[in-house]
Amino acid sequence: MSIFKKAKKENKDLPKTDIPRASASSQRASTLLIRQPWITEKATDLGAFRKYIFVVDKKANKSEVKKSIESIYNVKVEDINIINIKGKAKRLGRSLGKTSSIKKAVATLRKGEKIDIMPT
Repeated sequence: MSIFKKAKKENKDLPKTDIPRASASSQRASTLLIRQPWITEKATDLGAFRKYIFVVDKKANKSEVKKSIESIYNVKVEDINIINIKGKAKRLGRSLGKTSSIKKAVATLRKGEKIDIMPT
């Protein structure tokens, strides 16, 4: 058994540096998390209640979405709700298909804050 033992390498001359590594959330650009605003009649009516809906990356979480919206639109976000929507099964003749799954985020802004998604 002593034949297979590996010799330990010792690097005493190299200094050990504790470099803090950036987390995965800070490495991703905030503009990549927010895909697009969700513009429907119901979503635009929610603007009166300071709620705005965005399509976000499938791997994004609430805190990442909150930071992204605050940095892109320069507003203060009070609350974030996340909705996962499964893709629907569709048929085209005899072939079966499926629409893409999406993740939506509903951002509630603080009082007095407003996002102009659809300029009039």
